[in-house]
Amino acid sequence: MLAQDTVATENTIESAEDLSSIAFGFMASKSLFAGLHVDIFSVLADGPKSAEELAKATGIPINRIVILTTALASVGLLAIGDDRKIWNSPAAQNFLSKQSQYDFGDYLRHQIDQQMYPFLLQLNAVMKGDLSEDAIASYSHWMTDEEQASVYSESQHAGSLGPGKTLARKVDLSSADTLLDVGGGTGAMTISLCNEYENLHATIIDFPNVAEIGWRFISEANLVDRVRYIPGNAIEVQWPSNQSAILMSYLMSGVPGDDVEGLLQKAFDTLSPGGKLMVHDFMVEENRRGPALAALWQLQHMAFTPEARSLSVGWLTEAGKRKGFEVADVDNLIPAMTKLVVFEKPS
Repeated sequence: MLAQDTVATENTIESAEDLSSIAFGFMASKSLFAGLHVDIFSVLADGPKSAEELAKATGIPINRIVILTTALASVGLLAIGDDRKIWNSPAAQNFLSKQSQYDFGDYLRHQIDQQMYPFLLQLNAVMKGDLSEDAIASYSHWMTDEEQASVYSESQHAGSLGPGKTLARKVDLSSADTLLDVGGGTGAMTISLCNEYENLHATIIDFPNVAEIGWRFISEANLVDRVRYIPGNAIEVQWPSNQSAILMSYLMSGVPGDDVEGLLQKAFDTLSPGGKLMVHDFMVEENRRGPALAALWQLQHMAFTPEARSLSVGWLTEAGKRKGFEVADVDNLIPAMTKLVVFEKPS
């Protein structure tokens, strides 16, 4: 019993300082977003600068630059030398500077700060079940707003390109000729898979406003002859039949829980024998202790999809087996955040 108690409490906190770091964590994230909005990390990409030089380059008053850079240094995003010169941390240099090929600052700046962050203000009302009638309570409601759909889709595309390339390396689709990307957004993962597998032709299902934006990315990728869109709600529209592979990325955690098994059934019915279903999403461990990023993203989704389900690998694999699938693989896709479950329909 003691061993179980030790395991069960190994991630719990004990001190007031630890509690404060959680309670005030929003201040650290907002300092990151503020740095992105004034482009500090890009300005510092070519080397250290003084606060005065940063103020001149960004057009921000010196007192505000000093306070912001001090905050950013305190959380490890910047470094400040004894001579008061300021430079990027390795993570900021590699992932927050527009000069970096791995930059995903736009994703953080636009989607996380401007959209996801405000949604958490709904969380208390969601927990008590008293959301106002005009509150956003589903993806389908949210994506009817053309401007919001544009901001979300443009930034999500940048955030999905890297995972899409990882997915293309992890799953062998060399024998597949058709792919159905359900809730595929602007096609970032479809583009990665089509680039890896030249014989693959894809269909993406997503809301009309998203499909319109996605078509531009498909055109820029020179894939207009291999990719088509079906504009609509993926839960409601008819899916094309006899597909070699189906992808659901970030879909199941963002729909009402009652729809998840329905999506699995539609996938089984749509796949050809031997076909693969790839589910990429935020999934927590069976013991419900983490990973923290997966658990927090599930909480985020619940803030605007109150009936969302907390996904775990164990529950999902068992649900898939009930529909007739075999489990081919379970792996991490984004470490400590997302999982990839690959199902196969028996031949």
